[in-house]
Amino acid sequence: MLTLPSFNSIRRPRRAKQSQDNSPPNQSNSSTTSPKDTEKPRSTHIEHSKATLKRATRTRKIFSLLTSFFFLISVVFLVLVEIGNTHIRPVLRNTYFLKLDLSHIIPRSVPNSVLINSIARTLGLHDFYQVGLWNFCEGYTNSGVTSCGKPRTLYWFNPVEILLNELLAGATIALPEEIISVLNIVKTASHYMFALFLLGICLSSFSIILMPFSIYSRWASLPTAILSFLAALATTAATIIATVMFIIFRNVFTTAPEVNINAELGIQMFAFMWIASGFGILAWLVQMGMCCCCASRRDVKKGKKRGSSKAYAGNEHQGLERSASRRSKKGE
Repeated sequence: MLTLPSFNSIRRPRRAKQSQDNSPPNQSNSSTTSPKDTEKPRSTHIEHSKATLKRATRTRKIFSLLTSFFFLISVVFLVLVEIGNTHIRPVLRNTYFLKLDLSHIIPRSVPNSVLINSIARTLGLHDFYQVGLWNFCEGYTNSGVTSCGKPRTLYWFNPVEILLNELLAGATIALPEEIISVLNIVKTASHYMFALFLLGICLSSFSIILMPFSIYSRWASLPTAILSFLAALATTAATIIATVMFIIFRNVFTTAPEVNINAELGIQMFAFMWIASGFGILAWLVQMGMCCCCASRRDVKKGKKRGSSKAYAGNEHQGLERSASRRSKKGE
């Protein structure tokens, strides 16, 4: 019997290919191109224990507490500036801006100067006067400070008024023209100095309480940094005004040829002022650095920063122990 050769149709695979191309996409392909997959992944919220968060942000906590400690020191010295020269006490009576010594107000070149100086004392003048932020104190060389004036708000040192009130009725004393001409400037500068010292101590006191809140977020460091800047600015500005004003006062009194008045600055008061200003500036610089440095607790929770690596050392060690135990169980 004759066997015929078999032939395969060429159109059959073509039709199968066309039917495959025209068929609707399957469910698996449609799921891969779903709009949910095209969305950007959201930031993950990592759960950490309280101990891990505290350990990871310990550096930021140290700097926050250091800032509060700096402001605490500033407030302590500002309080000493505020209450200085208000009472006859060992520390307060030695805390003054300026001390005027009038015990030898008449120069020795004048005939009978010793007798005239003693007469001036009998007329009501004290040997020295000390100027503070709220009042002035007076006393004698032999007995020290004898009395202090009543504290007054926005007090300013007016030597003409003080001396005229101290002298007996009808007695006068001629002061140099340079001293009288700068009294208006001294009054304005003293008012600004008084207000800035009070503002500085109030803002510094608030800063002590608010600085630790910068642990939780770096955004919280911005308002606290602004507050610390204002506190440091007010304290430093008041210190500069006081320094310049009383140095000018000292130079005017000591260089006046008409009278022999010895003026000296209060070293203790000036030291208290500049220490308070220095610690206020240090606190502001530390708080400014915390705006961009040191991981906050919010950063650690959001996964933006890890913080201190020591916080995760215990977790990594526990993970290694678990993986080793699993391997040993599989080997058995």
